[in-house]
Amino acid sequence: MKLLNLYAAFLFLAIFLTACTQKSNEIFNGKDLSNWEFVVENNAVHAEEVFSLNDGIIKIKGEPFGYMYTKEKYADFTLDLEYRWVGEATNSGVFFLIEETNNPFPKGVECQLMAGKAGDLVLLSGADLNEYVLPEGVEERPAFPVIEKQNPSSENATGEWNKVQITVKDGNITVKVNGVLQNIASSNVKEGHIGLQSEGKAIEFRNLVIS
Repeated sequence: MKLLNLYAAFLFLAIFLTACTQKSNEIFNGKDLSNWEFVVENNAVHAEEVFSLNDGIIKIKGEPFGYMYTKEKYADFTLDLEYRWVGEATNSGVFFLIEETNNPFPKGVECQLMAGKAGDLVLLSGADLNEYVLPEGVEERPAFPVIEKQNPSSENATGEWNKVQITVKDGNITVKVNGVLQNIASSNVKEGHIGLQSEGKAIEFRNLVIS
């Protein structure tokens, strides 16, 4: 009996230590923004004036520029989320593989959500993807290089929810917008923070799940 109890104690300890060392897959708990950090350009206003939460929906004002990003870094993940425009459809994005949290654009990859261009991949602050090459005749790398989406826009009408799925597996990236494959790329950077951008006008996010 003592041996059995000792074995059970060791098993409990092993499970506990494993749970403590594993990263949480709860990117957004729907109740608060405790898993996130915030960047506002030039610290122009308090973060809560730009980023807020109501009834499980993340509300981002769109100005000033900035972003909210996860406290943890993630590798080999699938991120599912929904977004919609509030009023005018303008500009925003989902950041991932963030290496450095610069202000107001981090070093990382952006899944573009700009109206009509959702699914483009934008390289921020010196980030790179293996598929990007300078266009013929261009000698200097643009400030924000773009790998354009592969298919016509699959975005829903303004005010309707859109589903985005971003998968990163061993640096291989796929992006789907409302179930349509829009981009494929690969990165030598395989881990980073995830972020939601404030740029343009109001946008809302919900049902963020990472697996």
